[in-house]
Amino acid sequence: MLEEIRPHLVELRQRLIKSVVALLILFFAAFSVWEPIMAWVVAPLKEAMAQNSQVVAIGVGEQFFSAILVSFFAALVVGIPFIFYQIWAFVSPGLYEHEKKLVIPFVASASIMFALGAAFAYYIVFPMGFAFLVNFGGSTIQAMISIKEYIDFFVKLMIAFGLSFELPVVIFLLAKLGLVDDRQLMEFFRYAVIIIFIIAAILTPPDVLSQVLMAIPLIILYGISIVVARIVNPAPPYKEEDNNG
Repeated sequence: MLEEIRPHLVELRQRLIKSVVALLILFFAAFSVWEPIMAWVVAPLKEAMAQNSQVVAIGVGEQFFSAILVSFFAALVVGIPFIFYQIWAFVSPGLYEHEKKLVIPFVASASIMFALGAAFAYYIVFPMGFAFLVNFGGSTIQAMISIKEYIDFFVKLMIAFGLSFELPVVIFLLAKLGLVDDRQLMEFFRYAVIIIFIIAAILTPPDVLSQVLMAIPLIILYGISIVVARIVNPAPPYKEEDNNG
């Protein structure tokens, strides 16, 4: 058993090493220009903050570690296509020849959907969410936002939205492999909605607005996934029962 899986483990290690090396190279490149990246990251927060509120560093070295984190985030975003290619290269030996030709559509669509998810979070969710969260309390409470806590929050949500938008791509692959069809997805829809709202509640801040802003696009994407599965792997028609015996 061990001998059978050993080549797969070796292949997985090689793909991981290549991904890590690529991320390290991109990290050092991003760290050399971390200030404009930081300004872009903090922009949605500053736009939502009142004039007397500030973004502050409250710990020793907080600025430095925040710069490291935003540089890693930038490296991850830029390196996403390469990482998706490594994922495909790892699973492709188990695919048929015509399925292996999907590498470019997979990498391109997965990268685009990740970017769309991150863009949706940055341009839609953050402005609306921050306008409520940061200014809650009005003149009674003056916001002093820790840069480290904000960066942690920012990176977590951007990655969460980016990955959540991969749903149609994942369904396409599963349908292409014959593991799911449109009927199965439609029958699972009511449970999918519950799971989506649970995931949104876990990944977003504890306010209803942010949860809904994540849940609604995911439900729409699930609907798109049903259409994708219907095109790629439609369910066979129900067989009529022979009432005559």
